[in-house]
Amino acid sequence: MADDGSGVDLKDIEHRMHGALDSLKHEFGGLRTGRASASLLDPVMVDAYGQKMPLNQVGTVSVPEPRLITVQVWDKSMVGPVEKSIRDAGLGVNPVADGQLVRVGIPELNEERRVELTKVAGKYAETARVAIRNVRRDAMDHLKKAEKAGDIGQDDHKKLSEKVQGLTDKAVADVDAALATKEAEIMQV
Repeated sequence: MADDGSGVDLKDIEHRMHGALDSLKHEFGGLRTGRASASLLDPVMVDAYGQKMPLNQVGTVSVPEPRLITVQVWDKSMVGPVEKSIRDAGLGVNPVADGQLVRVGIPELNEERRVELTKVAGKYAETARVAIRNVRRDAMDHLKKAEKAGDIGQDDHKKLSEKVQGLTDKAVADVDAALATKEAEIMQV
């Protein structure tokens, strides 16, 4: 439903709420679980050719096994800097160079670290919920202003408010589902 004179575009609201969920999923991708994920190395910057470059611009990152990430470095002279950058990134992993291939083994997580990661995941989820609620609040404010200005009647205000609340409930449920999935993944031994 597009803008109906109320100043509220439900598609835009839904899009903004999905943006919060997409952002959450991206943050979850960077959380290290017991399984290897290419996105784990996304924050790694390499000193290459006199400047800092993202790791994926100096080599191909792949996940051949559940506990192994490999980086196929394109330039032989960059193997050392890539290995050093991964080691210094504070990810708790130890890369090993093998020719032009850098192997990054993912160690098992201990119970204490798993609990810590679930708390971090919970914080990320709460941030996403707050962002969704902020979108809802903005939409509700728009509706109130439109009603006061006489652009929409009370009935339309109530109908649109219920639709906005429905979108909010669905988005929060999606965040909760994503959190439950991530927590299960983290706690999996």
